[in-house]
Amino acid sequence: MTAAFDPPATRGIEAPRAPKRRVGGRRGTNFEMYAWLFMRSSGIALVILVLGHLLIMNVLDGGVHRINWGFVAGRWSSPFWQIWDLVMLWLAEIHGANGLRVIINDYTRRDGTRFWLQLMLAASVVLVMSVGTLVIFTFDPTMS
Repeated sequence: MTAAFDPPATRGIEAPRAPKRRVGGRRGTNFEMYAWLFMRSSGIALVILVLGHLLIMNVLDGGVHRINWGFVAGRWSSPFWQIWDLVMLWLAEIHGANGLRVIINDYTRRDGTRFWLQLMLAASVVLVMSVGTLVIFTFDPTMS
């Protein structure tokens, strides 16, 4: 027989190692699977919300020329539009942050750098969502 047909053990190549299995203890929480599912479902919801937003704000009833303080005040006087914009803000922020979290995990080599980048990402997400929510629910139409 030739060397090409010899079993791997005879050529000095080690057999692949089996993944280590935990014996007992707690299983993983499948966070990455839930994050993957969230990205797909929030992406579909965001397409609907954003296209609806663009259609209403920029296409129907005169387009962008009618958007001013009074238009926003009238729109946010309705709880429906407040919730619409709030859901769009929260989904977009969490969707984008989840994508950046994956990029940080993929491209940072040092654990310390990864920790600080993820901490800054979390702080910016909390800040933007807090300020955005505050603006939507405390908007005063008489403040011109």
